[in-house]
Amino acid sequence: MSSGFKIKSEYKPAGDQPKAIKELVEGVKSGMRHQTLLGVTGSGKTFSAANVIQAIQKPTLVIAHNKTLAAQLAQEYKEFFPDNAVHYFVSYYDYYQPEAYLPVTDTYIEKEAQINEEIERLRHASTQGLLTRKDVIIVATVSCIYGLGSPVEYEKVNMRIEKGMKISRAEFIRKLIDIHYERTTADLESGSFRALGNSIEIMPVSDTVIYRIELSGDTIESITKIDAITRNIIEEITSFFLFPAKHFITDPSQLERVVKGIRAELKDRLEELNKAGKILEAERLKRRTNYDLAMIQEIGYCNGIENYSRHFSGKAPGEPPDTLLSYFPRNSKGEAEFLTIIDESHVTVPQVGGMYAGDKSRKDTLIEHGFRLPSASDNRPLKFDEFEKRIGQTIYTSATPGKYEKEKSEHVAEQVIRPTGLIDPELIIRPVVEKGAFKGQIFDFIAEAEKVIKKGARVIATTLTKKMAEDLSEYLKEKKIKAEYLHSGIGTIERIQILTDFRRGVFDIIVGVNLLREGLDLPEVELIGILDADKEGFLRSETALIQTIGRAARNVNGRVILYADTMTGSMERAIGETNRRRTLQVEYNTKHGITPKTIKKMIHDITDQIRSDHEKTVNELLKFDKARFDKDPKKLIKEKEKQMSDAVKVLDFETAAILRDEIRVLIDTLEAKSK
Repeated sequence: MSSGFKIKSEYKPAGDQPKAIKELVEGVKSGMRHQTLLGVTGSGKTFSAANVIQAIQKPTLVIAHNKTLAAQLAQEYKEFFPDNAVHYFVSYYDYYQPEAYLPVTDTYIEKEAQINEEIERLRHASTQGLLTRKDVIIVATVSCIYGLGSPVEYEKVNMRIEKGMKISRAEFIRKLIDIHYERTTADLESGSFRALGNSIEIMPVSDTVIYRIELSGDTIESITKIDAITRNIIEEITSFFLFPAKHFITDPSQLERVVKGIRAELKDRLEELNKAGKILEAERLKRRTNYDLAMIQEIGYCNGIENYSRHFSGKAPGEPPDTLLSYFPRNSKGEAEFLTIIDESHVTVPQVGGMYAGDKSRKDTLIEHGFRLPSASDNRPLKFDEFEKRIGQTIYTSATPGKYEKEKSEHVAEQVIRPTGLIDPELIIRPVVEKGAFKGQIFDFIAEAEKVIKKGARVIATTLTKKMAEDLSEYLKEKKIKAEYLHSGIGTIERIQILTDFRRGVFDIIVGVNLLREGLDLPEVELIGILDADKEGFLRSETALIQTIGRAARNVNGRVILYADTMTGSMERAIGETNRRRTLQVEYNTKHGITPKTIKKMIHDITDQIRSDHEKTVNELLKFDKARFDKDPKKLIKEKEKQMSDAVKVLDFETAAILRDEIRVLIDTLEAKSK
């Protein structure tokens, strides 16, 4: 196990990074609760955050606003900290339709979910990592504020299995079942075990290897770690910890208390419903709850057990649930002993703040109509004030911090200087309507765009609506300009194809709405035209304008034209901030003799990989593995599943997808042969 966080990277802090890192570290050490890292696009905010983690040496929670961004961040942190524990904690549903009731149409929608077993394993690895070591970084989405089983109970019932331990075979098996491990006679999967004579083989829920325990009488004689696919011995060990296979767990001795509490609540609620004349609702609730109780008493678990979490945890009505935050370390006063980094905070903070209200509305309807007990409302995400109290010292990272971060932060560290020396684009303001005739923005934009296109560069135009984007695209085509529109109505693969073709020059102009604000890396873009820039609103707010302007910051000749007849407050602030950054960047480059150059980035046709390279690779693998498949198809499939699991573990989803599709073909071939 590592003695602490240590970055391994060929890069050293450059530009504004050393100053920002020093300020943030000093802020944390002086006890500041809230700080902001205001970093322009391309300034390396994640690398700076990694350096802060290394200096502070505390467990760290990184929160992102979606799974894709979280996966990217987890991969980056893994590369920076290869010897430390970096885990990925997101919702384990590939598909999730929450339980709901629509009174207007009398429609009950049952909870429907497809659980991704690998992500569930990664969630367990996250909680176990937090309970067993200090050098842990958890990269999570907002699922980290949703209810999770009690860490006290989760840790209390873990088993320390060690050589020489006194335990009978029957007692060992009973303990495994108590912590929700499933007994099987087939191949082991995460969270299962099998007993063969005096040997018990277990695959922990957080791992993909097998632990074989050999018993001699009532004593553990040896513990062997085995590769699940090859069955080769990895090593002989003296002890290991085995955590429960589910997060929602309670001490079996407390089961009577739990059942009694649920029955008492059911009795009170049925009286309320019957008194109100809601006979149907009362019968519905009685039938469902009694069925769940029977399952809990029989096997200690039921579908939807999280709706009874308050009874299992022993918490009072209305008390906040345990979440991932509950697993992070705290001192004797209950104060957080970990660092929190909120990435793209201008999006993530409002998202965290909006979770509770939506969940409450849905639960209230279910409770009112007899689908759930009132205590189901306590299985909920944290309210924002509860979240604030539970996170550690916090660093918000964004190019455009929101109002919340600005008001809360005791210090703002700026990363305006890019390591590449690139400066923010030049800003130009042009009228929408010129001299009273509707001659302005479209004609001026076309004239400016044609100059840029002649040089072999690309152009972006942003509109306010999808219809405007489509109409402008068609108009540009009529003018013999290679253009295409891009908005939320375009599918993911087609959107990627359009952007790839745009970089290659198949299109010279892309017309979009708000999809062009964040996350696009298009170094060929020299000009951006923001049409109707003076129409105050979400798409022309200060944040939206700065994010859009940032798309032209990858090119040394980047310019942005804002078409406006009036100067709005958002425009004034966005222009002022951009010009302030430009001044600092130019001064730095002049002082250090830096000549900025446009970023050179290879153009990868992602859709070719998805549609053809992917298929080619799968077919090549099938040819390569044909002889092994003919010899032992089941063994080959098992090996491929292990390789796929390993690829997902390191967030290499491209390789995992290739292996997944090969496995599907192998299974189909095997089934066809057996018929």
